[in-house]
Amino acid sequence: MPISPETRDRLTASIAQLVRTGRHVSSRAAAQLHGELPSFGWALLVPLERDGDQRCSALAARAGVDVSVASRQLTALERSGHVVRRPDPEDGRASLLALTRTGADALAAARALRSDWALGALAGWDEADARLLSDLLDRLVSDLDPAGTADAGFTRSAVPAPR
Repeated sequence: MPISPETRDRLTASIAQLVRTGRHVSSRAAAQLHGELPSFGWALLVPLERDGDQRCSALAARAGVDVSVASRQLTALERSGHVVRRPDPEDGRASLLALTRTGADALAAARALRSDWALGALAGWDEADARLLSDLLDRLVSDLDPAGTADAGFTRSAVPAPR
């Protein structure tokens, strides 16, 4: 049975509100960390932590930003000691970026802060509800990924104009 327009509208509005709330929480976290990890740092540092040294272009693709934007942000992260740059052994013209101990510590501090906030926000939830939401969000993320590509038929003309 297809989803009703009312449910679809409620769901998309809730997702939009969740994204706005997430941005607000991230801004508060960045402010609370006294600049230890710039708000854009998370998206660039997590792939370095998870996958190791990478080129700027790979990090930009993972963060969903233009290479020039990632380059400026990575330069700021390098100046603050969160990343280091070294020549790419496979291509001397390129460089690889690596997470430093300072960067890893900043990620750990941001995770701890987010965890504390989540524990407070979810204090009234039981384990079953939290697991169900987590499973549904994983499914939504998985389903949204291919839906957001041009191959899935999503075009600007498919989006209704604002009223």
